[in-house]
Parts: sequence; structure tokens; C-alpha cells
Amino acid sequence: MNKKILRLALPNIISNITVPLLGVVDLAIVGHLEVEQSIGGISLATMIVNFIYWNFAFLRMGTSGFTAQSYGARNLKEATAVLFRSMAIAMLASGLILLFHRGILELAFHWIETSETVRSYTKAYFNIYIWAAPAILGQYALTGWLIGMQNAKTPMFVAIFVNVLNICLSFFFVYGLGMQIEGVAMASLIAQTCGFLYALLIFVRYYGRLRSYWDWSVVKRVRTFAPFFRVNSDIFMRTLLLVCVTTFFTSASASLGDTILAVNTLLMQFFIFFSYMMDGFAYASEALAGRYVGARDPLNLYRLVRQLFRWGLAVALLFTLLYGLFTEEILGILTDKANVILASRAYRHWVLLIPMAGFAAFLWDGIFIGATASRQMRNSMLVAAGGFFLLYALLSACRMPSALWISFLCYLALRGGVQTMMAKSVLSKSISTIHLQS
Repeated sequence: MNKKILRLALPNIISNITVPLLGVVDLAIVGHLEVEQSIGGISLATMIVNFIYWNFAFLRMGTSGFTAQSYGARNLKEATAVLFRSMAIAMLASGLILLFHRGILELAFHWIETSETVRSYTKAYFNIYIWAAPAILGQYALTGWLIGMQNAKTPMFVAIFVNVLNICLSFFFVYGLGMQIEGVAMASLIAQTCGFLYALLIFVRYYGRLRSYWDWSVVKRVRTFAPFFRVNSDIFMRTLLLVCVTTFFTSASASLGDTILAVNTLLMQFFIFFSYMMDGFAYASEALAGRYVGARDPLNLYRLVRQLFRWGLAVALLFTLLYGLFTEEILGILTDKANVILASRAYRHWVLLIPMAGFAAFLWDGIFIGATASRQMRNSMLVAAGGFFLLYALLSACRMPSALWISFLCYLALRGGVQTMMAKSVLSKSISTIHLQS
């Protein structure tokens, strides 16, 4: 079981490492520009863009779960149909995003309090990067399908290609051509577009053997979308709540001033580093849990859960140790602004609690997605997000200086805790369904 987990997890971890590396490089480039507010600008722009894109994460999650179950049942025709449905939704959604992107930006500014300088940097980045919508959503669909097909290497190659190209272009545009934050946005747009085209080429080349199963008419059969939408509506709601929490975190930081916004943006990178590592194991759990559900194999499903949590605990302890030893050095890489580094010292101890508070949620998300237990995953997020906003309101009323970080850590712990309580029922239901289908 460990070999199967690592065969899927390691490629995802390797590709995910390039994602925070890209974020670090972009943030480091912007953090060394002349104007301090550029850090807040890219933070808010990324927050708004993520608010849009992350709400379509169901294109990856739902696709991987359905595809993995079809793969486990050896139903390649349905597995291919899942991709076509997901890709159709991705292209339709990206068209709507581009059509309404200016209104979305203005609506975001209506809710976010920040300085005019930060706002101008935010607009500059957003108005360029938003045009990557078709490429990003298309990659969501393809990545989810490939993971469901137990192929973690191809998404790894695509992610590495995208992020390395993005890093190179960012340096070229900013330091070679003298562009500012617009250069960072342009690099991301070009890299994402090239990555999507690269992924399509790989799909056509290596999955051409499935050509006999290609049936474009599935896109016209509206009724076949019903299970996909039923599961993905729950994933959409779960993701919307997740995005609301992270967006509120940035928005609340902005209301505390440009310096605190910069501090929390930098410290949040520690959560992002850890999340991309854990996502590797979450992707593995999606693929394997879905495969064992589709193959009607409850014994291996339980073995998978036990081994995943052993790996998750080990990774959490490792990151806690690394953050305890190298917090100052990591912050020094991200920015050279002495006042921002100094201000961060009052909050950096909270970073040490992120790994242990959050690792269970990542693993259960993957297992629940593979088992298409989307309703339970949605309900756990409802409890966690509700706890976050309630606790923040209470602590803010008491003028607690670290109200935002305490609430965020409790939110992470609640997600994993509630899912742990639900897990026995979810797995039993999956096994009962398997037996009923036998």
C-alpha cells in the first residue's frame, strides 16, 4: 500500500513544490520592488483571482473521483465521458468569467478596504492574469481526469513546465524588460496558456488509444450531467466556503493597514508551503479511494486510510520542526523590508501550529472525494467556516491582537475533527453501497 501511495503522491508533491516556489519567486520579485504596497497589491489580486478559480476546483475534484471509480470498474467509456463533460463545463465557465471580469473586480473592491496605491497594483495584475481563465480551468479538468486514471506523472510534468516557465518569464519581464507588477501577471498568463496546450498534446499523444471511446455527443445529453452536478454542487459549496475564509483573512488583514497586510501575506506562505505538500497525499487518496470504491474493495480502502494518516502525521511533524528552526530565514528570502519582518515577530509563533492543526483535513478531503462523499465534506466545511467567523467575531470584540490567526487555526482543526467523526459513517456507507451493487 505504501508503494501505491508514494507512486501517486510523490509526483504530485514534486509538481506542487514548484507551485509555492513560483509564489515565493513572484512575491520575492514584487517584495523587492521600490514600493512596499506592491506586496499588498499582488496579495489582493491573487486573492480575487483565487476566489474565482478556486470555486471551480470541483472540475478537478469531481472529475478525479468519478474517473477513479470508472477506472476501478474498468469502464473506460464512462471515464472518457467524464473528461468531456468536465472540459465542456470548464470552457463555458471561463467564457462567463471573461465576460464579467470587470464587474467582478469592482464588486471585490466594494468589499475590500485598502489604499489607492494598493488598489492600482491590484487592478494592474488582475486585468492581465484573468485572461488565463480558459487555460486554468481546462487544466483543472485534465489534471483531475489524469489523477483518476492513476496517472500522477503527467500532471507533474505539466505543473513543472508551467511553473518553471512562469518563473523564467517573471525574471525576464521584470528585470530584463523593466516591467513592474504587470510583468509578473503577463508571465503567469503566458505560462498557464502554454501549460494547457502542452497538457492537451500529451493527452492526444498518450491516450489516443481511447479514441474509440471518444463520444462528443455526451456533451449534448444534459441528463448525463446530473450525477456530476449533484456531487460537484456540494464540492462547489465546500470550496466557496473555503475561499470565503481565505478571502476574509486577506480582507481583514487589509483593513488593519498595509504593513499587517504584508505581514499576513508573508506568513500565509507557510500554510501554502505545507498545503502543497499535503495535497500530494490528498491527490493520492482521491485516486486510490475512488479506485477501491469502484473495484468493490473495502479491505484496501481501510488499509489506505491507516497508511495515509501515518504519512500525514510524519509530514506534519517535519514541517513543525522546519518552521521552528528556519522561520527567520524564510521571511528574509520573501522580503527585504525590515519593518515588515519586524512586525511579523508578534505573529510568527502561530505558524508553528499550522501543520498539526491542518493535516487531517487534507487527507479526509481526498478520501471523501474518492468516495464521492461530497455532502459530508460540504457539511464539515459548513461547521468549520461557521466556527471561524463566529470565533473571529468574539475575539475581535474582545480586541484580541491575534484574533485572525487563532480563528484560522481553529478552522483548520475543526475541518479535520468533524471529518474524523464522520469518517466511520462515510466508509461504512461506501462499503454498504459496494455490497449492494455486488
